[in-house]
Amino acid sequence: MQKPYKVKVSISLDENVIESIKELAEEDDRNFSQYINTVLKKHISEHNKNNKNTDI
Repeated sequence: MQKPYKVKVSISLDENVIESIKELAEEDDRNFSQYINTVLKKHISEHNKNNKNTDI
């Protein structure tokens, strides 16, 4: 299976949010981007499940 193509984006986050994400990513043995991608995929999947849409 081919990996999805990654697209760079720029977002602004509160400094305390960034620090928390860095800590959580380290605990999960992921880098910052990998952790955010994982969290967002889980959120989208849960949202779609609750709204009877297809998962990504």
